[in-house]
Amino acid sequence: MRMILTSVLFATASLASVEAANRDAVPETGTIAFDVYRGDSPFGTHILRFEEDGDELRVVTDVDLRVRIGPITVFRYEHDSIEIYQNDVLVSLETTTLKDGERLDVNIARSGNEFAGQGSDEDGNTRSVNLSASLQPSSHWGGYVPGLETVLNTETGSEMPVTIVELGMATIEVAGRSMETRHVRMEGSLILDLWYDANGEWVRSQFSVRGQNITYVRRDV
Repeated sequence: MRMILTSVLFATASLASVEAANRDAVPETGTIAFDVYRGDSPFGTHILRFEEDGDELRVVTDVDLRVRIGPITVFRYEHDSIEIYQNDVLVSLETTTLKDGERLDVNIARSGNEFAGQGSDEDGNTRSVNLSASLQPSSHWGGYVPGLETVLNTETGSEMPVTIVELGMATIEVAGRSMETRHVRMEGSLILDLWYDANGEWVRSQFSVRGQNITYVRRDV
């Protein structure tokens, strides 16, 4: 019965509108915090804070990843993001990313059926943005449904092709306890595995980049 109930919950979440924010994925604590590891070595943190005020939801993301050799930083990635939703619909996105020595900025807002404003190319050059407002941001916390073909790249403000693969149920350890989760794979600019609990709350991630295995370990649930 527990398996059946959990499967129904996941199926219901998967049928939710791609355009609407998944409020069930917002934790009661208002925070999702990951410690990030490169192999077995600490790599940094990825923290999301959720602020709800009536019909408005504000999601603030802070990512700080670094590799140091002694006192010298040899790799740094930072990403700061503010998503604002009204009645569960994304109305604005503002991000700043430091990546490969370049600064990328995005500042877009919903205008009718479009997102309009400014984004960046991969070299940090400013570019105009005019995209469908039905695109879901690539911030991961709201989950992804199978069949989704494009998302809004939060680093650049551009449309990013993806393939979402449903990998079924998996029992994993999260914050020291066993948890049944929905396992999803996003294939895009990289192959990213994501795990979500019965409410659709993001609880783990794993991917490989530049030959390094990167794992997100949830601090608390």
